[in-house]
Amino acid sequence: MLITPRNRLTLSENDVTPEAVYLSRRHFMAGAAGLGLAASFPGVTLAGPDYSEVAKAQGPQWFEDKLANTRWDAVVAEDKITPFNDATHYNNFYEFGSDKDDPAQNAGKLNTVPWSVTIDGEVANPGRYALEDIVQPSRFEERIYRLRCVEAWSMVIPWLGIPLADVIKRAGPTGNAKYVRFETLVDPKQMPGQDSRFALIDWPYEEGLRIDEAMHPLAFLAVGMYGRVLPNQNGAPLRLVVPWKYGFKSIKSIVRILLVEEQPETSWHKLAPNEYGFYANVNPEVDHPRWSQATERRLPNSLFRPNVIETQMFNGYAEQVAGLYQGMDLRKYY
Repeated sequence: MLITPRNRLTLSENDVTPEAVYLSRRHFMAGAAGLGLAASFPGVTLAGPDYSEVAKAQGPQWFEDKLANTRWDAVVAEDKITPFNDATHYNNFYEFGSDKDDPAQNAGKLNTVPWSVTIDGEVANPGRYALEDIVQPSRFEERIYRLRCVEAWSMVIPWLGIPLADVIKRAGPTGNAKYVRFETLVDPKQMPGQDSRFALIDWPYEEGLRIDEAMHPLAFLAVGMYGRVLPNQNGAPLRLVVPWKYGFKSIKSIVRILLVEEQPETSWHKLAPNEYGFYANVNPEVDHPRWSQATERRLPNSLFRPNVIETQMFNGYAEQVAGLYQGMDLRKYY
């Protein structure tokens, strides 16, 4: 349905998630390979997790209404979940500043309600859609994914949202749709990083996927995390999550999804093509020109507890996604 903007409540966030949140409920679902699908257990819908120590936030009514039917632990990682405070206060979101704590300090002024997304290009059903109309037909799922930044730090985040494939299918891609291009909101009044004279990015922030990547079951559109609505600094109200790729591919605050025939240009590739490729698959065997990608710092960490771990091919999702790149030279198509 084409949008008629609707007024909803605004968002807020803060605080932490303890280890006890996940230990009692996830060992049952975590497979030996570290990834399991709740759909493999017909009829099983786990009760909602205990996120009582995460800062409360009242989301739009459509979001709160959908929570009751969430498929919790739809995908799980056999990794310790990153505390909420770290996940919301150590971010790259250059629209709000270049320092890791800038997004948490500056994103509060972003108005995410109402929100709309333009879906156009090589589709049968183009239009400008209210976010709730995009999300409503799909059941909420919780996806606990590893997040690996190209800067060699990582987290484990429990996202809430819907499969990207659901949205693309409803858009009705034509036979010419070979790639999906995404755009972030441009609004310097709300996003002060876009108004900085030191900004390197030519706004809007743009990202893209090949159509088969976008249709893969692991590709995800998140509207929440830690059992609550998505905080502004983490990409509210709608962000992409592609767990086998470096974090810069997971574009935030999306306002446009465009299906195209030619491979789209992307923001970081335009800025430094020798450092940031279009595919951006996590690959410990292909170093960044300025640092190794063989290991990563898993947050939280400190000087005395650096928490350095080995990086896995495709961020640990090789069994699910390696077939997408069969026959490709991953050093050339980095």
